[in-house]
Amino acid sequence: MGGAGRVVVVSGGGTGIGRAVAERFARQGDRVTVLGRRAEVLRAAAREIEGAHPVRAVAVDLSVPAEVERARDDLPAEVDVLVNNAGGRGGPAPAGGLKEVAEHWRRVFDSNVMPAVLLTEALLPRLARPGGRVVTVGSAAALRGGGAYGAAKAALLAWNHTLARQLGPRGATANVVVPGFVAGTDFSGGPADEAELAGRRARTLVGEVGEPADIAEAVAFLASPEARHITGEFLDSNGGAVLGR
Repeated sequence: MGGAGRVVVVSGGGTGIGRAVAERFARQGDRVTVLGRRAEVLRAAAREIEGAHPVRAVAVDLSVPAEVERARDDLPAEVDVLVNNAGGRGGPAPAGGLKEVAEHWRRVFDSNVMPAVLLTEALLPRLARPGGRVVTVGSAAALRGGGAYGAAKAALLAWNHTLARQLGPRGATANVVVPGFVAGTDFSGGPADEAELAGRRARTLVGEVGEPADIAEAVAFLASPEARHITGEFLDSNGGAVLGR
């Protein structure tokens, strides 16, 4: 897949899937900027994964409009690829009254939907036309259920349809990668033990759990020039744990 030398922005790029995505683009010679809330984590990742060009790190809470506005001046003036990866489960559903339930749902929505929407809106005027790519990292929870988190990720699928329609006439695309369980991340609060890994493997058709690099390859494909005729799609990358529909 070609595309070396492009300008790539990756949110949630300090750890896990986001870091693997950023490393994948840096390795092929793209100019990468990683975003996230933890400045030290971002800077460490940027130093470790830089390729032909230094990887830039911009610390920002993408769920806060004012912070996105502030960070916009530190982001590239032109963007070829935007990868929306920032998000989080937001913890278990609370045992409490309606106030606690509402707070939990709003927190999960703010963590998963608003970063993608706000960052994309901020960078749309800078997205290459033609040839721009927006790739959002979703979750199988959007397709099989998963409380507030699944609902938030499902919202991203619906939003992506709107975005694809908006970008299509300008020669740009918008797609979603849908991972299942991904080992080697702290997304679930810590590393999975062997018993959990065995259970996760059994739920796939290929008998293997995903790795961050697997998701990075799926993102890289959708961001590639070769994928120019694919838009408005959800690409499952979960070993068959959830089948396409």
